[in-house]
Amino acid sequence: MEKLKPKIIFEDQYFLVLDKPAGMVVNNSQTTKGIQTIQDWIGENVSIWKNRKREKGEEFRDFFDRLGIVHRLDKETSGLLLVAKDYKAFRDLQRQFKEREVKKRYLALVHGEVDPKKGTIEASIARSPFDRKKFGVFLQGKEAKTSYEVLEYSRTKEGSFSLLELTPRTGRTHQIRVHLKFLNYPIFADEKYGGRKRSRKDRLICKRHFLHASFISFTHPYSQKKLEFKSKLPSDLQIAMIKLGFN
Repeated sequence: MEKLKPKIIFEDQYFLVLDKPAGMVVNNSQTTKGIQTIQDWIGENVSIWKNRKREKGEEFRDFFDRLGIVHRLDKETSGLLLVAKDYKAFRDLQRQFKEREVKKRYLALVHGEVDPKKGTIEASIARSPFDRKKFGVFLQGKEAKTSYEVLEYSRTKEGSFSLLELTPRTGRTHQIRVHLKFLNYPIFADEKYGGRKRSRKDRLICKRHFLHASFISFTHPYSQKKLEFKSKLPSDLQIAMIKLGFN
């Protein structure tokens, strides 16, 4: 089996933009031992991190512990990921995320014909008290907002489906997946939020959940120039769309 690795979309002396493949975990943890993560790949392939010595000081801990990874994507989600190469860039990009200056868009295929075709989902999200590995919509949760637009519908013998472009206005864990489940339009092949029976059937067509981080824009931490990057839909998701009757 071919080893998974990200593609470098852009790189300068301050940061790089990666296109993460589905199936690759971003950060190292107790559960990723023996598995190649994005963090492992950075340590082995990004020259500035090879044999780099930790800088002293508590303020540098997060930067070094994460090897400059600014944000996360779920294991099965493909698409764009930012990695800082120095501390100033790391802190500034984190600030832009926190202050909601970074704009991200995702493509998702969901069950059902989403109506209305355009809208914003506002529903607070918290960790589920029933399953600590899942999140859900709860009154005591943190504010969460996701805008969406339907790009295309399809009706087949398998059912009806919608291709969506989504813009998260906040950055909660599993936000898009939770919000779409909340509206009863679960993401295709989502084992965690789409239902066991339905996702098992979906995975005969697509072997991972249909969610792709397709666009990101932000301000360069040094030049202050506005930047934007795009990632096209991966081939496995394109093939799934064809199987489900999309043009």
